[in-house]
Formats: sequence, C-alpha cells, structure tokens
Amino acid sequence: MKKFEIYKNIRKRAVIFGLPISLFALMMVSILASLLVIIFSFSLGIIIGVLVLNAVLYIALTRIASNTQLFQTAKAFPKIISNKRNSGIDYEKD
Repeated sequence: MKKFEIYKNIRKRAVIFGLPISLFALMMVSILASLLVIIFSFSLGIIIGVLVLNAVLYIALTRIASNTQLFQTAKAFPKIISNKRNSGIDYEKD
C-alpha cells in the first residue's frame, strides 16, 4: 500500500498554460489591456500589433519561467545574523 505525505506548498509550483500563477496574472492583465485597445481602436495595424505584442510577451514569459536562474526567489538574509567569528565547529547534532 502506498503512503502519501501531505504537500502544503502546492501553490508554489502550480502552473497555468506553462506559466506560474504570478506570470499568468501578468499575461491576463496584458490581454485585458489589449482587448480594451482593440475595442477602442479602428485601425487594423494596431489590432495586429497588439496580437503580436501578446504573442511575444507569452513567449518571453515562458522562457523566463523555464530559466529559473534569471529571477532567484531565495531569501536575501540568513536566518541568523551574528557578529561572532565562525570557528567552523558545529555543535549541533543532526
């Protein structure tokens, strides 16, 4: 019988259309803004330009999402800040 452990941080790795949730939200804001531009513009060039801009943005966001080294989400500060010298001896047991 398999034993499954509870995974509480499922939202950290959730993806929609290949994008993390934050980048997907950015894409949706861009699409809504472009829909407003399309509704209030009467030029075919602007409509095609907006569609190309959204396609380029989607490609760029998927590349950013696949290359995790561009935006590291690691914490900037360590857990403990101290002025003591580090002797290299670890007194804690594993």
